[in-house]
Amino acid sequence: MRQPSEAIADIVGRVSALGAREHVALADAAGRCLAASYASDVDLPPFEKSMMDGFALRAADAAAGELACVGEARAGAAFARPVPKGACVEIYTGAELPSDCDSVVMIEHVTRAGDRVRVPPQVRPGQNVAHKAEVLAVGREVFAPPRRLSPVDVAVLAAIGVAKPLVFRRPRVAVLTTGDELVPVEARPGPSQIREGNTRFLAAALAACGAELTEVGIVRDDPAELRARFAAALERSDVLVTTGGVSMGKYDLVGAALEALGVAPLLHKVAIKPGKPIWFGLAPSADGAAKPVLGLPGNPVSSLLGFELFVRPVLAVLEGAPANETRERTALGRWMGAPPKPDDRQNNVPVALRAGADGVAELHPLAYKGSADIVALTGAHAFAVFEPGASAATGALVRYRPLPWAHPD
Repeated sequence: MRQPSEAIADIVGRVSALGAREHVALADAAGRCLAASYASDVDLPPFEKSMMDGFALRAADAAAGELACVGEARAGAAFARPVPKGACVEIYTGAELPSDCDSVVMIEHVTRAGDRVRVPPQVRPGQNVAHKAEVLAVGREVFAPPRRLSPVDVAVLAAIGVAKPLVFRRPRVAVLTTGDELVPVEARPGPSQIREGNTRFLAAALAACGAELTEVGIVRDDPAELRARFAAALERSDVLVTTGGVSMGKYDLVGAALEALGVAPLLHKVAIKPGKPIWFGLAPSADGAAKPVLGLPGNPVSSLLGFELFVRPVLAVLEGAPANETRERTALGRWMGAPPKPDDRQNNVPVALRAGADGVAELHPLAYKGSADIVALTGAHAFAVFEPGASAATGALVRYRPLPWAHPD
């Protein structure tokens, strides 16, 4: 069995970015991965700009104490005439500073009587002024890949005139779950049957990651049907994710069906609890780029943890995301439960996070009945991580994996 960190590194190291690119409207660009570099075509600010409502003047004229107001400047309408010595111009936030002026006095710091304005005797040149190009100069590179665009990035692209940024295409993913006992959510389970929910979680989590879903469904435990459905899914997708049928039982048929389609098996077991039977392989494709196939366990909590550790990083690589998105994300918190029993695998215990008085997150273990207990996971914020053979006293610091979909308190 591979250790979790080794398995993640191995899987990520065998996957390559799709490389396909497309232009998207700026309104749809947040969350997409940038595929081209962009430089500014303008100076920001494009002129000397007032940062406050007030009066524009020459700083040296403030010593006179009182100045004559000769007009106003507002955003989009500059004061175009010369400003005489000993005079000032009423100005509003965002307006262009008159060329004869070098500073702005806030309106709260002056007294006005008609056209006469009394100002403080000491004014600093450049006071309350944003200088031309101090934020961004023409030709300066703003963004380059790899970068996942944030809402703030979108605002910057708008400022430099990028209406349709070039981004990497999102991965197309098929999700199939196996099991003769599974029925759709619309059906009432009969004897020995259960409603299927793993694909619902996976589909929602994949959509939240920005993946495009090509198929979501149930496959019976029949070798011929498994091969046919997997083959069709691989034709339409960049990634195939399955749940169930990857352990060592008589009816765990997923691995054999995939290998019969030419999928090269590269990993089967990971030393992790829950979720030991993780299956990973690469499927051949017509263009020569191997497609990743990830088989997750059928127990829902195992499937959930497998998605966070193994599927999410694969999607990031395929989409051309920054390298930090493929790394394990953990933090330190204070364990608030009884010392857990040591395990020979890395043990991941679902916990609720609470803010500690000292600012350190407290990890409160949930009343959890094992890897089939998906209901308990609705209250989880994270998994506390205990390495093989390790335990922790109450109050000890331990690593935890935050769950990005968790409900806030």
